[in-house]
Amino acid sequence: MNKEELIAEISKKTKVSKKDASLILSATIDSIQASVKKGHKVTLVGFGTFSSKHRAARKGRNPQTGKEIKIAAKNVPSFSAGKAFKTLLSK
Repeated sequence: MNKEELIAEISKKTKVSKKDASLILSATIDSIQASVKKGHKVTLVGFGTFSSKHRAARKGRNPQTGKEIKIAAKNVPSFSAGKAFKTLLSK
């Protein structure tokens, strides 16, 4: 399912226009991204938790040359599925 299909599904289930569903989805995604960027966790009970994790600097290898390279430290997005979501998928 891509974003357009998700918008159509939201529109159908909530009986709002596709334009309104698109605005709602975009606002939701923007809010989650802004909160995680600030270092906060966003928990949707039953669905999962969005958060940011710090990845330490490390050494890696260039696959073409085999030469050792430095990989810089960075923050990466993380998602942990909630119990209800995991249960739904395991059936």
